[in-house]
Amino acid sequence: MADHEIRENIQSLRMLMIKLYKRNPSELKKSTSDNAEKMVNWVFNGNHNWNFETLNNAQGTDAIYLTFNEDYKGDRVLPFIVGIYTMLIKAHGGKKEFYLFDSVDPQLLYNASRNIETAAWKLSNTKNSSGKPFLLANELTEKENNLSFEREFGKIIGRTDFLAFTLSEKMERSITRIIQNVATGLLIPI
Repeated sequence: MADHEIRENIQSLRMLMIKLYKRNPSELKKSTSDNAEKMVNWVFNGNHNWNFETLNNAQGTDAIYLTFNEDYKGDRVLPFIVGIYTMLIKAHGGKKEFYLFDSVDPQLLYNASRNIETAAWKLSNTKNSSGKPFLLANELTEKENNLSFEREFGKIIGRTDFLAFTLSEKMERSITRIIQNVATGLLIPI
């Protein structure tokens, strides 16, 4: 069950990264002259162990915060996706493949879901000092409402929450529900 959930979530992150680069081509140019698909393949399949010098090797919530740091001048899509990916992997005990007797802490999965909710909110609402979004994502216009980013984040959150609650019932452990004010943008340590 965890195998399927993490595999689907990684696929969603790949899709989100491509879409973010297509909406923010200037960010891609900060990292490479290649197209978005090649960059995404390198990020997800490269031999870097998810440590990127341009991010000072930041991972998890530190990388997500870097995305919205006004002083950071690099590619903002990279720390956003690296942060969410590494946070999800850490919440899964550092694994992407699971065996019969492997266990995952449902509380960590639940906390990761809350962080993804906050990261998605920050993506849509956090602006720089000029009043412009750090990254363009959803688009709401009179002609068109493109909420594809929200839908994809919703899938990741739903899958991760489902696994967390299923595991907590199976293990007879309760999940401590954290009341989190999304508007503060604070992320829970994983």
